[in-house]
Amino acid sequence: MTDSPVTDAPYPHIDRRVVVMGVSGSGKSSVGEAVGAALGIAYIDGDKYHPQSNIDKMSRGEPLTDDDRAGWLAVLRDLIRDHRDRHEAVLIGCSSLKHSYRAQLRAGDPNLLFLFLDGSFEVILGRMKRRKHFFSAEMLTSQFETLEAPGEDEAIRIDIDQNFADVIHTSTSALRRRLESDAKS
Repeated sequence: MTDSPVTDAPYPHIDRRVVVMGVSGSGKSSVGEAVGAALGIAYIDGDKYHPQSNIDKMSRGEPLTDDDRAGWLAVLRDLIRDHRDRHEAVLIGCSSLKHSYRAQLRAGDPNLLFLFLDGSFEVILGRMKRRKHFFSAEMLTSQFETLEAPGEDEAIRIDIDQNFADVIHTSTSALRRRLESDAKS
């Protein structure tokens, strides 16, 4: 298959759930929305499901613990399961920093795909500074320390150290290839 431009019509019926993952500032929301639009799949920002206590903690510059994330991940797992049960495709933005977090989300759909937006600390910090992101350098450092980068067997890796249009094109093309491969098997 040749790579199709982002402006293609929506992809034929897709029955897959995809988590757009990466550290804060990697572009989960903007990439998820653009890829979703290109493929005709709804995008949900998983951060909107954080309880107020987590939002308050992050606003104070405090990193979340595994305990802080547990309830939030359970809600996202159930959201993924609901979409699976309805045979609806969805893209969900969620940092999914640890293997155990990804396993918890995968409990909602064993065939869950992860699209890993991978970039260096310097690239992401630079982007965050340009857009006045509330996340501090210390919190970004904490996310990188927590990150257990997924291997090729666990996620589709996208290098975000390129312009936005190329990130979208690369992401969309990689997902299309994966969906076509899955359809053949």
